[in-house]
Amino acid sequence: MKRIILSAAAILAFSFANAQDGGFKLGAHVGLPMGDIKDLFSANLGVDATYTWRIVDKLDAGLTAGYSSYLGKNNLDSADFVPIAATAQYAITEDWFLGTDLGYAIYVGAGTTDGGFTYQPKLGYQTKDVELFAAYKGISLTGITYSSVNVGVNYKL
Repeated sequence: MKRIILSAAAILAFSFANAQDGGFKLGAHVGLPMGDIKDLFSANLGVDATYTWRIVDKLDAGLTAGYSSYLGKNNLDSADFVPIAATAQYAITEDWFLGTDLGYAIYVGAGTTDGGFTYQPKLGYQTKDVELFAAYKGISLTGITYSSVNVGVNYKL
């Protein structure tokens, strides 16, 4: 697991150093759990680092990695994940965008649960320096899906 995390970090660092038409973003999000887990967890908190390249006019694509925690209720341990994903963002207008993240979330919480497929469609508003977004995040494991409705902010560096 450490090799996967270090590999993702190395890819992001290498991409940042070598890209000519790219952008680096750091962000955070907070959300409300839904579906299978809404009675077990109280909130979803997370941070992300993203690097994207301009593919064509209005379309950026890249890689994202981060840390996401579902906070347990009633003395239940939190469920913690390290999502590593491909990301894409399309500018509908100069200010509004649609985006998505697709990848794998590594489980790093207590217990022996495996990771699973992660997806996160987004709708957001952007300025030159900041993005504000609303998203639906899902992490599909065998037998259960961790899902939440989130709001977040990304700072463009």
